[in-house]
Amino acid sequence: MENGKLTALSPLDGRYSDKTSELKSYMSEYGLIRYRLLVEVEWLKLLSREDSFTLITEFSAETYTKLDAILENFNVDEAQKVKNIEAVTNHDVKAVEYYLNEKFSSDPELKGAIPFIHFACTSEDINNLAYSLMLDEARSQVMVPKLIEVIKILRDQSHQLSAQPMLSRTHGQTASPTTMGKELSNFVARLEKQMSKWLHVELRGKINGAVGNYNAHLVAAPEVNWQEVAKQLVAKIGLGFNAYTTQIEPHDCIAEYCYALCQINTILVDLSRDVWSYVSVGYFNQKKIDNEVGSSTMPHKINPIDFENAEGNLGVSCALLQHFAQKLPVSRLQRDLTDSTVLRNMGSGLGYCLIALQSLIKGLNKLEINATNLERDLENAWEVLAEPIQTAMRGFGIENAYEQLKEFSRGQKIDKQMLHEFIGTLPIPIEKKEKLKSLKPSTYLGLAEFLAKKV
Repeated sequence: MENGKLTALSPLDGRYSDKTSELKSYMSEYGLIRYRLLVEVEWLKLLSREDSFTLITEFSAETYTKLDAILENFNVDEAQKVKNIEAVTNHDVKAVEYYLNEKFSSDPELKGAIPFIHFACTSEDINNLAYSLMLDEARSQVMVPKLIEVIKILRDQSHQLSAQPMLSRTHGQTASPTTMGKELSNFVARLEKQMSKWLHVELRGKINGAVGNYNAHLVAAPEVNWQEVAKQLVAKIGLGFNAYTTQIEPHDCIAEYCYALCQINTILVDLSRDVWSYVSVGYFNQKKIDNEVGSSTMPHKINPIDFENAEGNLGVSCALLQHFAQKLPVSRLQRDLTDSTVLRNMGSGLGYCLIALQSLIKGLNKLEINATNLERDLENAWEVLAEPIQTAMRGFGIENAYEQLKEFSRGQKIDKQMLHEFIGTLPIPIEKKEKLKSLKPSTYLGLAEFLAKKV
């Protein structure tokens, strides 16, 4: 059977392939090979420039340009050459080394440097840096821009709907009113805070040999300050330096990264469910797309599928991310390979989140407020004014204020007339009675509008 979208085992490469295409250059097998190649080349360049490392002379400017060109010109066809070598070596990192051997063999200056490709490195020296680079650049180049787009839509809607009154429902029951804009602004604030935490998770790396002690490095060149050289390399490629590792970088930073993204996903699930509920009760209408079908049997339906799709994919993303975070920092003694196959699935954790973000963007852009339904529910919920009335009574020292309102309103249908009659019996100044009577569910909003506009 031919490979293609219809035969893909994962929907990320099948049904949702177009939605995940932005991630492929970072989180695919091609991306991993490209980052491995970058680490190998940058390590060789650093060794050539290190004065204390006298086993190799510094390259000419022309040769540095050639090395940079190898990276710049690397593409899927070149990656396939690496995979062809791997088919013989049965070792993915060694295949990158042999690929460079072939590239260098026809160049007089680079040919002499072949023994120093992958010098003193274990495979994990290359892999840990490659994976950190993958995750760092996928975050900054793909995931965060999409998340910012979601936040921008929510912020715009928060401002536009800042004064749109809405009945709250705590425990699913009528509660003190808010505005639609204020409820959306809550998600803006939460997402911005969590996005900042995610962005501040520093992805780290090491290049310190088979068990993290620079053993082979010191035998080959004891005069070199290898820890400082390693730190230079890690900083050069844009990562944080981890001085204390076994053979593997312990992946604590990847766990932090996954937990932070999982919390973003959780907030987005909460958003998806709330908006789904607002659509369900008619507070939001969805724009009609003429050629779309809502149901195979009920022609009238416009289902909130974008929010359902987002919720489902966010759940899959979180399940993967939580496994990554719990498994990757655990390795038997100085090294086992259980992390290797798990790390290869990192793109899936991000991919399902990316699909969800696009679904949310699509769904949020289809929403239209139904002010009539919002106002209708408020007009039928005069009981929510029991809260300000009993609070005002307390302010005048009236005993059992809460209990009086509980007896009057709990479990009963209250209308405007009943409420005004109750206010008329209160032993409070007439001007205060008039102020209480002027309250309506649609105006009992506190600072909701102010908060929504401020976010």
